[in-house]
Amino acid sequence: MGSCFSAESRSPLPTSPSSSSFRKRKNSSKKRLGSRTSSFEYWRNEPLHRIPGRIFLNGSSQVASLFTQQGKKGTNQDAMIVWENFCSRQDTIFCGVFDGHGPFGHMVAKRVRDSLPLKLNAHWELNVSGEEVLKEISINTAGSMNSEESAFASADEESRTSIDAEETEKQPEIFQTLKESFLKAFKVMDRELKTHQSIDCFCSGTTAVTLVKQGHDLIIGNVGDSRAVLGTREKDNSLVAVQLTVDLKPNLPAEAERIHKCKGRVFALHDEPEVARVWLPNNDSPGLAMARAFGDFCLKDFGLISVPEVSYRRLTEKDEFVVLATDGIWDVLTNKEVVDIVAAAPRRSSAARALVESAVRSWRYKYPTSKVDDCAVVCLFLNSDLNNVISASSHANSKEQQPSSTTQVHNGEEEDVSGPPALERSGTCRPNNDGSHEDNNNVQEEIDADLETEWSALEGVSRVNTLLTLPRFNPDKEDKAAAGIRKRK
Repeated sequence: MGSCFSAESRSPLPTSPSSSSFRKRKNSSKKRLGSRTSSFEYWRNEPLHRIPGRIFLNGSSQVASLFTQQGKKGTNQDAMIVWENFCSRQDTIFCGVFDGHGPFGHMVAKRVRDSLPLKLNAHWELNVSGEEVLKEISINTAGSMNSEESAFASADEESRTSIDAEETEKQPEIFQTLKESFLKAFKVMDRELKTHQSIDCFCSGTTAVTLVKQGHDLIIGNVGDSRAVLGTREKDNSLVAVQLTVDLKPNLPAEAERIHKCKGRVFALHDEPEVARVWLPNNDSPGLAMARAFGDFCLKDFGLISVPEVSYRRLTEKDEFVVLATDGIWDVLTNKEVVDIVAAAPRRSSAARALVESAVRSWRYKYPTSKVDDCAVVCLFLNSDLNNVISASSHANSKEQQPSSTTQVHNGEEEDVSGPPALERSGTCRPNNDGSHEDNNNVQEEIDADLETEWSALEGVSRVNTLLTLPRFNPDKEDKAAAGIRKRK
């Protein structure tokens, strides 16, 4: 459930452990509690896991269902969030799913999940209030710009030039405000990752598909190849799927052109010709299967960017729900299949889990020699049919009890700085690390007992490894090694 205090009051809950210290800050600074700056300070200092209406574990609320499950590639690198009454804004919801990759991808995904909404809120408040940009989120434009900075400058210019008289009539003011806020928040988030002291983002990163719903306005910010799909009714009452985002992969002409201009390379491997990847100019690495992402700073000078595509949709009474999911879902299920599965779920609270379980079955059927990918799903329901809502996942077993939106528990993630020291795989095969890096602190990353048994199919190449590091092939070296073996024989 969302918090009950109003956007005008901006006051902490009476039961909040930080309420007394917040009152002291109010008295010492002599700032009005309802001011934008004091609101930003409150949300920045409030423990995230104690914020009412913020869900990041498997579970559900009156308007959303969340579920994530670890695949067979190692640590679950997916993360998700639903935040009702987003930063005390009534009738406003923030949702997002994040798909990490690389040796520290799980840490990057969780960091973005926790920090990006706060940065978006800060820039949104600044844009609405017209105050000066805070020092900590100021943008340093001195010096030469790399491809990332040029792309952001271009996006900022495009955003400004689009606000003419004709465009203003077409798009509501909230879209223009949030578009600029999304662009700035994503830029600041990526810069923070670059200087993070405990997370190495050189060859690690994450996607992000996020949305803000306020009333009938839906604004989406997307980076990477996770996806948002809308389930809506046509005139004949048939349920159809409308894709709200574009999978930002290197095979898109505009993405490939930008990467080539920055001296990056785009090509697919022979054993997976359908998967275009981004490579360094003079080295066969890292082979990133997306054109935009947070982190991955080894490629940021060669065409990879974290600039989001921001889009808008005006919701109608025909629109029923939005599904945000990582590519572990979309690799094996079509948009229509996803919409039908969610609509057929016996309860809204079980919709996300039903979708993940269907995807796992599809992985095993369609790609029997591939390892199932991590899956994360957020189902946001757009109408208020409370008869079909259960506020917690009643199907969760006793070992995997999850908090409802009214009761959050600390999941122990905030100080997790452990991670593998280096990329552990080479070539196209990923070693079977099941359980070796399991994060026991995350309840949602546990696998049900019936799914924990290793499937008996052949161990094979993952259909899509997001990030590869391939060794260079040296024919002379290989010939000498082969000759040496023959001599010993």
